[in-house]
Amino acid sequence: MSDPRGLDPTWPDPARRYNDLLGGKDNFAADRASSAEIAKHFPAIRVAARENRSFLLRAVRYLAADKGIRQFLDIGAGMPMSPGVHEIAQRVDPTARVLYVDHSELVAAHIRALAVSTEEGRSAFLHGDLRQPQHILTSPQLADALDMSQPVALILAAILHFCTDEDDPYSAVRTLIEALPPGSYVICSHATFDPVDERIRGRLTKLVDSAKHGPFQARTRDEIAKFLDGLDLEPPGLVSTIAWHPELDPAADGHEHEAISYAAVGRVP
Repeated sequence: MSDPRGLDPTWPDPARRYNDLLGGKDNFAADRASSAEIAKHFPAIRVAARENRSFLLRAVRYLAADKGIRQFLDIGAGMPMSPGVHEIAQRVDPTARVLYVDHSELVAAHIRALAVSTEEGRSAFLHGDLRQPQHILTSPQLADALDMSQPVALILAAILHFCTDEDDPYSAVRTLIEALPPGSYVICSHATFDPVDERIRGRLTKLVDSAKHGPFQARTRDEIAKFLDGLDLEPPGLVSTIAWHPELDPAADGHEHEAISYAAVGRVP
């Protein structure tokens, strides 16, 4: 999720902070300061960000190349970095179509400027919020960009942990999945404190509780699995981001206690 205050350069924003953690330049001093403070308590945070993005690229390529998926709905897309979802999918099939969704105005401006589609395909943007799924599903932008009668890959990568239980994210995800036709897929990754020891878990929990870095809720494997109820998970199931087909490109390069995220790809029966 992005900063509810709008474009406020004095307040750390998850999309801009993620951009900083990945080595991007589309961020402000507050975002870099937030990254630095998190890194003091968890030095592998940049590894975690990199491994999440690598998982996402592997999953998109897998669905496009191996499962024939030609439509992608990326909610919580964040600041664009190359290669993006549309680039990966359109390298497999130039006719692939992608709708990016985010509620950050800065993200909107960057995606509209940089996410250039092939002539045969489509890359579009919708200003929307995961916590308001009906707005996404009934938007003219979605109807124009994607054919919801045909399989779609719903992407929820590193977004759900920015929704606390007060946001009722399980209901939002269920609404989105129920709108997908059979044969669709869900790409999901979510932060967890499961792999770290008690000392580091305590430090990370204090960071979350401080509210200085914005809303955040890490979840256990069982809690994350609830988001995927009713889906047929592709092998190897719900695993660390580094353990989801690490042999594919870009190859995984880290350890579970560094990646601190679970990931899965599930099929809508």
